[in-house]
Amino acid sequence: MTTEFTVTLQNRPGAMAELAETLAKSGINIIAIHGTPCDDEGYVQFVTDNTDATVNALQMAGIESSVRQVLLVTMVDQPGALAHVARALAEAGINLNSIYIAMNSQIVLDVDNIDSAQKVVLGLGAA
Repeated sequence: MTTEFTVTLQNRPGAMAELAETLAKSGINIIAIHGTPCDDEGYVQFVTDNTDATVNALQMAGIESSVRQVLLVTMVDQPGALAHVARALAEAGINLNSIYIAMNSQIVLDVDNIDSAQKVVLGLGAA
């Protein structure tokens, strides 16, 4: 399990650059990110390599955030890998709420039962 951050940014040029610069100045690496525009705002969900430093950097910059626990799953980079994981979760009765790609052949999964999902993916040999 890992921590995912969600922030709301203004939907304008430079807003994402400011967020990324805030993290970079604190030596924080973004390892997964997803953004969605919604009218005058944008919602950005991301995972970093240092949760505590990220919390601190966002607070110091006055950027409000929310957090939730998600799974960061390393997968084989081949056709059918996602299908295999998604089917195993479905057969275990676990709903996949959100998914996006991370670095190094990883995906981020938000599920409705994180403990059970972690057992499922570990049973598949994914980490």
